[in-house]
Amino acid sequence: MRYLKKLLSLSFLFLMGLALWQCAKRGTPTGGPKDVTPPVLLRTEPDNFSINFKAKEIRLYFDEFIKLKDVQNQLIVSPPLKYPPEVTPQGGASKYIQVVIKDTLKENTTYTFNFGQSITDNNEGNPNSFLSYVFSTGDYIDSLTLSGAVKDAFNRKADQFISVMLYELDTAYTDSTIYKNPPNYITNTLDSVPFFELKNLKAGEYALAAVKDINKNNMFDQRQDKIGFLQDTITIPTDSIYLLTLFQELPDYSVSVPSYVSKNRIIFGYQGNHKDIEISALTPLPDSVKTMILKDREKDTLDYWLTPTDIDSIIFTVANKKLEAIDTFTVKTRKLPLDSLKLRTNVGRALGFEDTFSILANTPIAEMDSSKIALFISDSISSPFSIELDTLENKIDFDFAVEPNQSYSFELLPGAVTDFFGIQNDSLNYRFSTQGYADFGNLRLNIGGAVRYPLIVQLTDKAGDTKRELFADQPRQFEFNNLEPSDYIIRVIFDENGNGKWDTGSYLTKVQPEKVSYYPDVIDVRANWELEQTFVISE
Repeated sequence: MRYLKKLLSLSFLFLMGLALWQCAKRGTPTGGPKDVTPPVLLRTEPDNFSINFKAKEIRLYFDEFIKLKDVQNQLIVSPPLKYPPEVTPQGGASKYIQVVIKDTLKENTTYTFNFGQSITDNNEGNPNSFLSYVFSTGDYIDSLTLSGAVKDAFNRKADQFISVMLYELDTAYTDSTIYKNPPNYITNTLDSVPFFELKNLKAGEYALAAVKDINKNNMFDQRQDKIGFLQDTITIPTDSIYLLTLFQELPDYSVSVPSYVSKNRIIFGYQGNHKDIEISALTPLPDSVKTMILKDREKDTLDYWLTPTDIDSIIFTVANKKLEAIDTFTVKTRKLPLDSLKLRTNVGRALGFEDTFSILANTPIAEMDSSKIALFISDSISSPFSIELDTLENKIDFDFAVEPNQSYSFELLPGAVTDFFGIQNDSLNYRFSTQGYADFGNLRLNIGGAVRYPLIVQLTDKAGDTKRELFADQPRQFEFNNLEPSDYIIRVIFDENGNGKWDTGSYLTKVQPEKVSYYPDVIDVRANWELEQTFVISE
C-alpha cells in the first residue's frame, strides 16, 4: 500500500513537470507591455514660473532616465539670447537636465525655454512634448499668447523649423530691424505641424514675421532665408489666429568677380535680373576679336564669348543702369583650352506627343544649313520638317508630324550647324521613337469657386517639378492630353500681372507673393484612361 502511494506521488510529480515543460515550450516571456509613457518632470531648480530670477543655472529633474535629442533645433528661448545656453548632458542618459545661461538677462522680462520634443525617455524615446520652463527677471510673469500657422507660398508643404518672430513697435523699430536685431519674442514650428504659439507675452503693439533661419542667428538673411510677414500691426491681447505665407525673395542685385574659364569664354556670375546688366570692355580689343554675351541655360551666369586673343588682361565694367550701379573688374588671361562646339538633344529614346524635339549647343549657334539635315521615318522614309533657331536658349527647335508607334532619326551632315567661332559639327544621327496613344492618359480639369483670371494651371510630380502647364485669361476647360502614367499634383497660380509666371513677394516693399492653390488629392493618371476632375477653389 505504501509502495502504491509512493508510485502515485511520483506519477503526479511527473505529470506536473511534463505540463510545466509543455507550457515553457509554447511561449517565452515578453517582458510586459511596451513603455509608452513620456518622462515626467518632478521638480526644477529654481522653481518653474519664478519671479525676480537671478540664477545662472537651471536644473530639471525627471522620474526616469532621459536623453536629449536634437536639442540644438528643438530648444527655443524667447526672447532670444545672444549666446546659446549650454544644455547637458548630451549623448548620455541622466535623470536631470542642466541649463547654463551664458548671457546677461534683460530686466523686467519674462523668458520662456521651450524644449520642443528634445527630452525623451532613455529606453523607448517617448518625448515629453513641448515642455517649457518660464521665469521672469521682474515682479510678475507675462501671460498673454498669440497663435497661428505658417504655409509656403509656392510649395505644397511648409518647411520644418520655421522661426516665428514678434517685434515690439517701439521707437527703435524700423523695417530694417529684422535684418539687424533679434526679435522680442520667438517660437518655432518644429518638425511636426506648421502651427505656432507665442506665450508669455506682454500687452502692446507688434510686427509679426516668420523666417526659415538657415544661419540660426534669429535675423533675416535675404540671400538665403525664406520670409513671411503680416502687413497689419498686431495689438496684444488678441483672439485672432494669424496665417503667415513664407516665400523666397528675389535676391538683391550683385555681381561676382568674373572668371576666365576657357580660351574663348569669361563667365560673370550675378544675382538679380540679368536683363538689367550691361557688360563692356574698357580695354581696347583688336578688330579681329568678336564678342557675344549669352545667359547660361541653367545657372545665374552670363557667358562672355570672345574670339581668342593674346591680350594679357581685360578690364570690364558691369553696369546696372536701373540701379545706377557700376562695378569694374580686371580679368587676367592664361593658357586654357578652347570650348569647342558640342550638340545634344533634349529627349532620350522616346518622344512624347506634346514634346518639341530640340538640339542644344554649348557654344553660340551662328548659322544653320537645313539642306544638310534630314528626317527619316523607319530609317528609310524621308519626312518634311521645319526648324527655328532660338537665340535666347541657344538651341534649334524642330517641327514635324509626330505619329504613334513610329521610329525617327535626324541625320546631320558635316556643316549643318556653325557656331560663333566658325566651328562646324561632324556627322550626327539622333534616333528616337514614339509610343501608342493607349500608352498615355488624358486629364480634363474644371476650375470653379473663388477664381480670378489670368491663371496658370500646372501638373507637377510629387517633388513639385512642373511637367505640364496651361495659361488662361478667361474661364475654360483645361485639357492635358497624352500624359505619362503617373501620380500628378495640380497647382493653380493666380497670375495677377499676367506675365505667365509665378511672382514672389518682397518684404521691404510690402508685396505679398502671387497666390497659389493646390488640389487636395493626388491625381492618378493611368494608361488608356480618360479622367475628368473639378477643382473648387476657396478663398
